[in-house]
Amino acid sequence: MKDIISLNLLEVQKKCKVIKLLSKGVLRRRLLDLGVIEGTEIEVLGQSPSGDPTAYLIRGAVIALRTEVSSTILVEKV
Repeated sequence: MKDIISLNLLEVQKKCKVIKLLSKGVLRRRLLDLGVIEGTEIEVLGQSPSGDPTAYLIRGAVIALRTEVSSTILVEKV
Protein backbone atom coordinates (compact mmCIF):
# COMPACT_ATOMS: atom_id res chain seq x y z
CA MET A 1 0.00 0.00 0.00
CA LYS A 2 1.25 3.48 -0.88
CA ASP A 3 1.80 6.11 1.80
CA ILE A 4 -1.11 8.42 1.04
CA ILE A 5 -1.37 11.66 3.03
CA SER A 6 -3.09 15.01 2.62
CA LEU A 7 -1.00 17.72 0.94
CA ASN A 8 -0.95 19.94 4.03
CA LEU A 9 1.10 17.30 5.90
CA LEU A 10 3.98 17.27 3.40
CA GLU A 11 7.22 18.92 4.51
CA VAL A 12 8.78 21.94 2.78
CA GLN A 13 10.94 21.12 -0.28
CA LYS A 14 9.34 17.69 -0.72
CA LYS A 15 7.59 16.50 -3.87
CA CYS A 16 4.46 14.45 -4.26
CA LYS A 17 1.96 13.22 -6.81
CA VAL A 18 -1.79 13.86 -6.59
CA ILE A 19 -3.85 10.72 -5.94
CA LYS A 20 -7.35 12.11 -5.34
CA LEU A 21 -9.34 15.28 -4.61
CA LEU A 22 -11.78 15.10 -1.70
CA SER A 23 -13.26 18.56 -2.27
CA LYS A 24 -16.65 19.20 -3.84
CA GLY A 25 -18.38 21.95 -5.76
CA VAL A 26 -16.71 25.28 -6.47
CA LEU A 27 -13.52 24.40 -4.59
CA ARG A 28 -13.08 21.20 -6.61
CA ARG A 29 -13.64 23.12 -9.86
CA ARG A 30 -11.05 25.74 -8.82
CA LEU A 31 -8.44 23.08 -8.03
CA LEU A 32 -9.08 21.36 -11.35
CA ASP A 33 -8.71 24.73 -13.13
CA LEU A 34 -5.33 25.16 -11.42
CA GLY A 35 -4.24 21.79 -12.84
CA VAL A 36 -4.54 19.79 -9.65
CA ILE A 37 -5.60 16.48 -11.20
CA GLU A 38 -4.61 12.87 -10.60
CA GLY A 39 -0.94 12.37 -11.41
CA THR A 40 0.07 16.04 -11.12
CA GLU A 41 3.41 16.55 -9.39
CA ILE A 42 3.47 19.18 -6.64
CA GLU A 43 6.44 20.58 -4.73
CA VAL A 44 6.11 22.35 -1.38
CA LEU A 45 8.07 25.61 -1.63
CA GLY A 46 7.47 27.22 1.76
CA GLN A 47 5.07 28.54 4.34
CA SER A 48 4.13 32.06 5.28
CA PRO A 49 5.51 33.26 8.65
CA SER A 50 2.18 32.45 10.30
CA GLY A 51 2.17 28.96 8.74
CA ASP A 52 -0.87 29.49 6.54
CA PRO A 53 -1.01 29.66 3.52
CA THR A 54 1.70 27.45 2.02
CA ALA A 55 3.26 27.99 -1.42
CA TYR A 56 3.27 25.07 -3.86
CA LEU A 57 4.80 24.64 -7.30
CA ILE A 58 2.03 23.21 -9.48
CA ARG A 59 2.59 22.78 -13.23
CA GLY A 60 5.19 25.56 -13.31
CA ALA A 61 3.12 28.08 -11.33
CA VAL A 62 3.53 29.04 -7.68
CA ILE A 63 0.15 28.70 -5.97
CA ALA A 64 -0.61 29.55 -2.33
CA LEU A 65 -3.18 27.31 -0.68
CA ARG A 66 -4.64 27.51 2.81
CA THR A 67 -4.57 24.44 5.03
CA GLU A 68 -8.34 23.93 4.72
CA VAL A 69 -7.90 23.59 0.93
CA SER A 70 -4.65 21.58 0.83
CA SER A 71 -6.08 19.09 3.33
CA THR A 72 -8.61 18.01 0.67
CA ILE A 73 -5.85 16.89 -1.73
CA LEU A 74 -4.58 13.34 -1.20
CA VAL A 75 -1.01 12.74 -2.39
CA GLU A 76 1.82 10.22 -2.27
CA LYS A 77 5.45 11.19 -1.78
CA VAL A 78 7.84 10.82 -4.72
